[in-house]
Amino acid sequence: MRFISSLEVPHCMEDLQYSFNQRGELRHLVTEEPFFYNYYKNELERNHKRYKTLGSLVILHVYELLEKECKLERIHIPIDASDEEPKSFFFMSKEALSKQTNLFVLLQDSGVIRAGQWSQKVIVHHSLDRGSQIPYIKTALRDNSAVIVLNPNDNFVEIKEEALVKNEDDAGSLETSDARDSLKPELVLPKRCCSSPEEHTSYVWDHFISRSAAKNVWFIAHGYGGFVFIDLLCKKREEVMSKVSAVAFIDSRHHTPHQARADPEIQTWIRSHCRSWVLNAKPLDRPVGSIRKLDCTKVSVGTENHELAPFFALPSIFRFLSRSSKGRRSLAPPIRTMLTRSSTRKSI
Repeated sequence: MRFISSLEVPHCMEDLQYSFNQRGELRHLVTEEPFFYNYYKNELERNHKRYKTLGSLVILHVYELLEKECKLERIHIPIDASDEEPKSFFFMSKEALSKQTNLFVLLQDSGVIRAGQWSQKVIVHHSLDRGSQIPYIKTALRDNSAVIVLNPNDNFVEIKEEALVKNEDDAGSLETSDARDSLKPELVLPKRCCSSPEEHTSYVWDHFISRSAAKNVWFIAHGYGGFVFIDLLCKKREEVMSKVSAVAFIDSRHHTPHQARADPEIQTWIRSHCRSWVLNAKPLDRPVGSIRKLDCTKVSVGTENHELAPFFALPSIFRFLSRSSKGRRSLAPPIRTMLTRSSTRKSI
């Protein structure tokens, strides 16, 4: 038996004839056209497989940008895992736990997206600037803040068995079967301490975030990430309320009345420390709806597209966090542009 990462793919991005240009846009190497899904005419299964392969390569490319361009470190968890045990990981800036300024914690939505992404679909069809977390990370680092990029959807590893078959041309000898049959799926194994977004976030909180020396700990949570944060808040009530200075929810799926179970102290803390950017075509930061007693202030994000919401909310979120910081020192203006040309061709 051996562990097979779900990200193992037989190609590099250039094998699909695509690459990211200097504007972070995915373009065909020859035609310079955007990604075209229906490559195999009316063959849904082949096109879907090709898209999944591209998605896996985008994940690896973003990981590379986090390490090389943002200078983040990959931290494997659980920290007591053996060499043979399947592990998850997240990313953290150098000396993140010892910095006494600000600590940003980025918590994305559920699904196929991994660390460093808000939306894989937006990365593919728009740009890295709009769909990745890199503009948030670079803005935070430019202010000498620390960053933790969670990876809450990296929960399982596939276990496959190398099947041995008898070579009919050489009686009595055994050899591995061809690539078509050699890796047979057996089961999906949950990664210890990371089998769900909630478990992953709780583990990173216990072993890393809670030990930070930061004056301000800020969470930015998109979609299901908002649900995950409220789950953390309810489980580690006093610790989170005393450690976290502010939370920015982006089209969040949290539900305060249900999750907080009518806990008035938690509800008061949420109203005082959180703000929610909701889908609305009104200009950014316009009040939306009435202020509910059981939840935080809601403002428009400037779009009705869930996956583009983090891109639109970025400048407003940094203004909100700056005003909520202890000491009231202004954050640097957000970064919007980046050079993200694909790395040179290499096997993966």
